[in-house]
Amino acid sequence: TEEVLRNIHAEDYLEIRAENQAVLPGFVDSHTHFIFGGYREEEFSWRLRGDSYMSIMERGGGIVNTMKATRESDFDTLWDRGEERLDELFSMGVTTVEGKSGYGLDLQTELVQLRVMSDLNESHPMDVVSTFLGAHAVPPEFAGRTDDYVDYMIEEVLPVIRAEHTVTFCDVFCEKGVFSLEQSERLLRAASLKCVSADHLLHVSDTGIKRLARAGVVATLLPLTAFSLNEPYAPARKMIDAGCAVALASDLNPGSCFSASIPMMIALACIYMKMSPEEAVTALTINGAAAVGRASEIGSISVGKRADVILLKYPSYKFLPYHVGMNLVDTVIKDGELYMM
Repeated sequence: TEEVLRNIHAEDYLEIRAENQAVLPGFVDSHTHFIFGGYREEEFSWRLRGDSYMSIMERGGGIVNTMKATRESDFDTLWDRGEERLDELFSMGVTTVEGKSGYGLDLQTELVQLRVMSDLNESHPMDVVSTFLGAHAVPPEFAGRTDDYVDYMIEEVLPVIRAEHTVTFCDVFCEKGVFSLEQSERLLRAASLKCVSADHLLHVSDTGIKRLARAGVVATLLPLTAFSLNEPYAPARKMIDAGCAVALASDLNPGSCFSASIPMMIALACIYMKMSPEEAVTALTINGAAAVGRASEIGSISVGKRADVILLKYPSYKFLPYHVGMNLVDTVIKDGELYMM
C-alpha cells in the first residue's frame, strides 16, 4: 500500500483515516419490492389477531390491494417514495439493491415501475438492478384464468419489457394457489433466462438443498419476512453445510415485510438461523452480488472492482450482530465517492 501511495500524487486521492473502524464491502440487498403505492397497515393488524391470508384476500387485501394503489400512483409519486427508501438503505450500507416490479400486473403499470427503477438507477448513488415480476399474482381481470394470464405475460408483456433494455431478471412467485411449477417454468423458459437465485426457501427440502448446491444457484434467504410472518426461518445452517452459496436480503415490501432493516436482518440471521458473523457478512456482500449477477464487479474489496466500501463505527464486523438492531455504518464510499452518514 505504501508503494502505491508513493506513486500517486497527493492531489489525486482523498486520505480517509479509519482507525478503530472495520472496513467492509458495500452491502448488496438482492431481493426487494421497493417501488409500490399505498400501504397495508390494517392488514398487518388483522394478521396479528390471527386472520388467515385467504380471509384477508377475500376482503380485498394482499398483493391485489397494493396493485390497486400502485395503478393509481403516477411516476413522480412512485419515484419520490422509491428515492426515500433508497436513502434509508444507503444509510445502512447498501450500495447495490435489486428491485422487482409486480404491483401493476398489467403492461402499463409494470412498465412504470420498471422505468422508475431505471431512472433512480441513473440519479441515485446506489445501483438498482431491475427484475420483472409480472407473475406476482393473478389480477382480478384474469380471476380463474391463470393460464391465460401467463399467456398474456408471454405474448404481450415480455416483448415490450425486452425492448426497454433496462431489466436484468425475470422472477415468478411459484407457490400453491399462485403460479404452479408448470406455469412458472413456461414463463421463465419464454424469458430465456438461466436460474441465478432461488429465494425465500422457508420450506425447502433436503433434496432441493442438494440440487441448489449442485447447480450453483444462490439461495437468497429473507429472515425479516419470516420474522414478520411469525414463520420458521429458512434452514441457513443446513444449506451452508451442504455447500450452498447463501445470500441475505431484506424483501422490503408493503405486505409481508415492511422493513429494510439491515441491522435487524443480520441479528436474526446470526441468532436464529445459526449463521456466523463471517457468513452473514459474506451473504450480504459477495454472495448478494452473485445473486444479482455482479460478483465480478462488486461484493469484495478487490483490485479491478468498483470502490463500494463501508466503514463501521466499531473496530470489528463482529459488532454487527452483537450491537443488536443498531445501524453501525459511519461512512459509505460508493464508486469512490465519499458519503458521511
